[in-house]
Amino acid sequence: MRSRNSYDSTLWKVRFVMSTDNHEVFTKVNLDLYFRELSKEYKRLGGRKLPVEIILIGGAAIIESYRFREMTTDIDAVLPSVSIMKDAINHVGDRFGLPNGWLNANFIHTESYSRRIGEFSKPYRTFNQVLNVRIVTAEYLIAMKLRSGRKYKNDLSDVVGILAEHEQNGNPIGYEQIDTAVKNLYGGWEAFSQDAISFLQDVLKDNRYLTIYDSIRQSEMQAKEILLDFQQAYPGVMKEDNVDSILENKAKTGSKTFVLDQLAALKKQRERTSKTTENRSHKDRDER
Repeated sequence: MRSRNSYDSTLWKVRFVMSTDNHEVFTKVNLDLYFRELSKEYKRLGGRKLPVEIILIGGAAIIESYRFREMTTDIDAVLPSVSIMKDAINHVGDRFGLPNGWLNANFIHTESYSRRIGEFSKPYRTFNQVLNVRIVTAEYLIAMKLRSGRKYKNDLSDVVGILAEHEQNGNPIGYEQIDTAVKNLYGGWEAFSQDAISFLQDVLKDNRYLTIYDSIRQSEMQAKEILLDFQQAYPGVMKEDNVDSILENKAKTGSKTFVLDQLAALKKQRERTSKTTENRSHKDRDER
């Protein structure tokens, strides 16, 4: 029998390949189309009198809720344990040429999963009276993204994007809300990396979300390129627990900088600007 560590390692490789080698792009428009077709297929297979619920998390929840991100390459969700739903998902995938696992619950085996996710979701839309789609709410999405904290995907830029859009809409999200979400989902910050905690603190303190977003997103895309090149050059070597060290080593030996480096650079720039402004203020007062 395979160990849990072996299973988790294999699952991570599958998810990494799907996120980098998947040519299907899901948007709000086509995702709603697929859900509509899924509800029809579920009905056809016998689910007419048995409504089911799906809870979207990650990129799917974000593209359905926000404007800053327009697409994702996989759909993570909490799925019902109804056999005909699995068949319906496969049938819709075959019909539209979608990759295997286009709608999946693999994330329940990752560290970002919590059994309490459903408690902090909200209704999104009901399709054909049988498929109720729900979405994890803002601060809980942030908590889950921070818990995952992958520097080669959209995790950290998604955090900034959510903060930015809420700020623009006049409904800012503060540390207290995120802290409550973390405690509700995971019991506290103990299992979070120090990088993730520092990232959140610095982003909230800086508050220049749009500038930070562009910089962090560029860094994430660079990180993904590095990992793809590494995977091709050294097949079988990359694992979930050595990704950060691979990126750190590359940053030391190359010209590219990555997520936390970008944020540190922005922080220094902000401090220099603040110091310059302060010095000018002192000079103006002295002259007067």
